[in-house]
Formats: sequence, structure tokens, C-alpha cells
Amino acid sequence: MNLLQRIDARLPLSTEERMLLDSVKSLCATRIAPRAADYDRLGVFPWDNVRAINELGLNAMFIPEAHDGMPLSFVAYLACVREIAKACASTGIIWATNFHAAKPLIEYGNEEQKHRFLPRIARGALASLAITEPSAGSDATGMQTRFTPDGDHIVIEGGKTFITNGDVADLYLVFGKWAEIEDSRQAISALVLEKGTDGLRVVGTEHKMGTRASGTATLALDACRVPRANLVGAPGDGLRILFGSLNRSRPSIAAHALGIARAAFEDAVAYINERRQSGRRILEFQGIQFMLADMASELALCESWLWRVGELIDAGEADFGIEASMLKQRATDAAMRITTDAVQLLGGYGYCSDYRVERLMRDAKITQIWEGTNQIHRQLIGRSFLTPRRA
Repeated sequence: MNLLQRIDARLPLSTEERMLLDSVKSLCATRIAPRAADYDRLGVFPWDNVRAINELGLNAMFIPEAHDGMPLSFVAYLACVREIAKACASTGIIWATNFHAAKPLIEYGNEEQKHRFLPRIARGALASLAITEPSAGSDATGMQTRFTPDGDHIVIEGGKTFITNGDVADLYLVFGKWAEIEDSRQAISALVLEKGTDGLRVVGTEHKMGTRASGTATLALDACRVPRANLVGAPGDGLRILFGSLNRSRPSIAAHALGIARAAFEDAVAYINERRQSGRRILEFQGIQFMLADMASELALCESWLWRVGELIDAGEADFGIEASMLKQRATDAAMRITTDAVQLLGGYGYCSDYRVERLMRDAKITQIWEGTNQIHRQLIGRSFLTPRRA
């Protein structure tokens, strides 16, 4: 058992959670991983993979029992994200986005909203988190989408871009600004928008470098009327909901990145154990051993911190934003370095699509960008050490 396998063996999972994780690994090996290259090449949505995940009932693991779920630990969720992303990065982010969109509703929605929407997600509905706009990326407070109250309804005007699952979602958690609140930050609010609502249009989808089978859409919101009952919390609660949701989705992005990194690392190890140069296996050269040692050390440290942050969340820790930023930044930077080094270790073969490290390197890049760019996270981490100025 190597170092990384020993870390996995020590995961604080219950017997039930380990059984589920074993089922996820089997599903990934037999159904998801074998199709990943074709889905990437064709750039089509992996409906077969989504159906396979729904057959296993995976959405239920983050839905409360009162709403048809079978909740498990956050560590177990992160472990499943990593395994699915390791098999197919596109499928991993499609499934993780369900959690990203559902968790704020679980945390901040009222019982009537949970009763209406959460059982649908537990049964396999796709969800989407709609925050980003052309003029509002890492600084989400710059969003321009407006929510105007109109009796028992709210009228939405605006648009969203770079929305994962945006072209296929059944439910959208949309952030915008309440028209009756003047302060730009205090006006941010959140509501649930359902597929088929008049005025909701998918303008187009992006042709991307990586995660090509995952839909990334631009949405138009033209006078969409939704019931006032779909407002999550009160007008102006959106910033609190947004920060709360991002703190939980950032560890999820880290797990996604580390799944990609683990796949690249394992492929590289297998290759350099077999490939020979000058009569020796590539791994027998000292320079290659040093390179592999750096990759393994970074992967082990990031994965250990992933499980630590997961344990903090499971323990009910409320203040873990900086820990989540550190995890997201380090894990995604590590994924980019490890996949790049894996391509290098495979040489010319690594540059060709016959070997998946080429795809993994492309898939890794987006993890450094979404859920706050790594430059933003470095800023958040650094300024957390500022001491108050003296009068």
C-alpha cells in the first residue's frame, strides 16, 4: 500500500459510507471512465453518466431525510466527488454542481421551499447555481440582474454567463439585486427559478478547452415571473447566502481538482514503471524520482488538508472560509502542476489524445479559475492576517 492509499484508508467514513464509496468506484471503473474520452472528443452532455449516478441514488447523500434524502458526511461527499472527477472531470462537475446549488436551499430555504424542491433533486433533477455575469466574475457584488417585486411575484431582468448545467438544469438558484434596496451589496438576493419559466432562454454554450462534456451556458432572463414564494430568505439576504454557499463549494472544487490530479499521477507512475530508456525503466533515473517525489508530496499534503476541512464542516465549524480558500487555491494549483508534469513524464505520448493525461491537463485549468480565481483566494488568505490599524 503506497502513501496515497494509506491516506485513503484512514478516511473517517462509516461502514455505510465506505460501501457507497466502493459502489461509486465500481461505477466509475465500469461505466464512467470508459466513456470519458468519447464525451470529451464529441463535446456532448454525458446523459448516460448522469443516469448511472441517479441509479445509484447519489443525489440523496446531501439531501435531508425529511425531504427524501439519505444524508451522509461531507467527507463522504468529497470522496465521491474526487472519484467521479478522477474518472471523468465533466461528469464530476455536473454532479458536484447539484450540491453547490442545493446546499444554500438546504441551509437558508424555508420548509415549504425544501418540500417543493429538494425531493426533486434527491430523485435526480439537475440543478444550477447562477451567479456570474459578463461584468461580475470573482467580484459577484457587481452583478446587474434585478429582482423587482410585483404583488405575489418577482420579475427577473438580466443575464448570466459561464453557468455550469445552465443548458440542462431543472432548477436554478439565481442571484440578483432587489430593486427596492439601493445599497449595491445589501440588495443581493437569491431565488429559485424553474426550467420552462417564460423569459428564461439559453443563449448559447461555450466551446471550452477542458471539461468539454459539461455544459457551460449563457442565460437570458427576460421578464421572468416567479412566485414570491421562491425567494430564499428575505430581500437582501443574498450576500450571506452567497458566501455560505461558496465556502462549501470551494472544498468541492478542490476535491474535483484532486481527482484529476490523482488520475494523472497514477497514469504517470504506471507509464514510467514500464517505459524504458537506455535499458532502464524511466522511474529508475534519479531526476525522475525527484520529480515524482514532488508530485506525490504535494498530492498527499493537499488531500490531507481536504479531509481536514471536510471534518471541520462535519463537526459544525462555522468559520472555515480561510481554510476553504487555502484548500481551493493549493489543490487546484497542484492539479495544474501535476497534470503538466504527467504530460512531461509521458513525453510525446502525453501530448497526444491517445493517453488521457492530455485531457486531464486541459480539465485541470478551469479549477484555478472558477469559484474565485486563485489570485482572489491568495488575497483573501493574505489579508486575513492584517491587524487592526491603531487610532
